[in-house]
Amino acid sequence: MAFEGVDYYRLDELLTEEQKLVRQTVREFVEAEVIPIIERHYREGTFPMHLVPKMAELGLLGMTLPPEYGGAGADNISYGLVMQELERGDSAIRSFVSVQSALVMYPIYTYGTEEQKRKWLPKLARGEAIGCFGLTEPDHGSNPAGMVTTARRVPGGFVLNGAKMWITNGSIADVAVVWAKLEGEVHGFLVERGTPGFTTVEMKNKHSLRASVTSELIFQDCEIPEENMLQVRGLKGPLSCLTQARYGIAWGAVGSAMATFEVALNYAKTRLQFGRPIASFQLIQDKLVWMLTEITKAQLLCFRLGQLKDAGTMTFQQVSLAKRNNVDIALTVARMAREILGANGILDEYPVMRHMANLESVKTYEGTHEIHTLIIGADITGFPAFT
Repeated sequence: MAFEGVDYYRLDELLTEEQKLVRQTVREFVEAEVIPIIERHYREGTFPMHLVPKMAELGLLGMTLPPEYGGAGADNISYGLVMQELERGDSAIRSFVSVQSALVMYPIYTYGTEEQKRKWLPKLARGEAIGCFGLTEPDHGSNPAGMVTTARRVPGGFVLNGAKMWITNGSIADVAVVWAKLEGEVHGFLVERGTPGFTTVEMKNKHSLRASVTSELIFQDCEIPEENMLQVRGLKGPLSCLTQARYGIAWGAVGSAMATFEVALNYAKTRLQFGRPIASFQLIQDKLVWMLTEITKAQLLCFRLGQLKDAGTMTFQQVSLAKRNNVDIALTVARMAREILGANGILDEYPVMRHMANLESVKTYEGTHEIHTLIIGADITGFPAFT
């Protein structure tokens, strides 16, 4: 089965020619530009910054936004396919585009003033500026309402104090979308690099997402002007951004699962033991069939979710179900692939362990597996069980 064959239910027949062209373009980009260099960057713990202008040139940054702000006006299935293909290369590459698009450009477009949109969106779309999203704090991850970062009004603006943790792109960002409590209510602010009192510290020594920049943001009497405040109040602001990001993660996890499945299948068909390919053994076939079945179900989830998103009827609970399921099965697929490859599965000659380690983080960020369970549980029973 070739890579294109990881489509057991022929979903390709439901895609438009434009959607297939988008997917093929990004697939070729990943094959040519990402896969040959990503193991080195993962090993060295560096992000391949040279890919940013190339991804911008392909129109991948903020691609669902209107062209007047630098977007491509693409549909959400096309966007999902882009996330799938990027994560087939590496979670770090998908994470960069996901943060730039869903967690930075989306809130500026949705909650920003016209001046903020004109100032930032075209630059972010061209890759001339990089953004990050500051919500998670050292002591408040799954409970964003408990944030202790504060904003205080001063003449002409606000003063921020506090810290954010586990922030993708934080140390390379030109602008941070930061959430803080102003008089007890959550508000969003745009904090620009170089603002006095704003510092970043890159987090090192990670075993996961090693090709991604992860940082702590620190605000010490950080003064920002009045015009840098977003026009939204309450947790609905950051949570709506997370819904956008989780949608992309659901698609991205499928790409990771497709990558490790393909490696395992090809390996099993060529690896000889006891005089024949291990793909001919029942236990190996059982693993491969489980992997393909779960990938197919995840693909169907994503396609339907994309239809609902384009129709404007998607709910955040439906996104939670897709993110929860798809990341979970992708991690299991990666583990099964490692088993099929045996000892070879730990070598960086194959991408399996890299995907597996990355997925451990993907399963935690943008809402843990357990939090998404409770989101869905509250929706179907009517009883919130968060406390």
